[in-house]
Amino acid sequence: MPKERVTDIVERLAEPIVSTAGVELVDVEYKKEGDSWYLRVFIDKPGGVDLDDCGRVSEALSDLLDEVDPIPTAYFLEVSSPGAERPLKKPRDFQQAIGSYVSVGLYEPMDGQKTFAGVLVHYDESGLTLAVKKVTKTHEVVIPTARVASARLAVQF
Repeated sequence: MPKERVTDIVERLAEPIVSTAGVELVDVEYKKEGDSWYLRVFIDKPGGVDLDDCGRVSEALSDLLDEVDPIPTAYFLEVSSPGAERPLKKPRDFQQAIGSYVSVGLYEPMDGQKTFAGVLVHYDESGLTLAVKKVTKTHEVVIPTARVASARLAVQF
């Protein structure tokens, strides 16, 4: 049986905490930067989160992580908002993003491109459809879910 990933463990531990705090768990990252490890927990709610929301979740999660001790190395815990370019990971994230401008990265090129940006017009378990603008013409690009490496809301300039 494969060993459970740190992010999966932390997500499972964080879910009841964020639910009690009235916020949503958006994402969990565990990354090494330089000599240090960072555990980043991203939360959100309608209207956005504030410092009090982040502080409540951070304190409760820190206490639980100290008690359960699922991470063998020293790390820095950061709890924050996902920001304007929020990642889209779960089907619900994609459904809520319909009508929004998004950026999608692929595992391998499709039509010679690995990244597409446009308005998300449709999503279901089989894939998503983006309205992509090239110069003055807009066309739809259908991307199978299995090809999506990453997706996030994007700021359009």
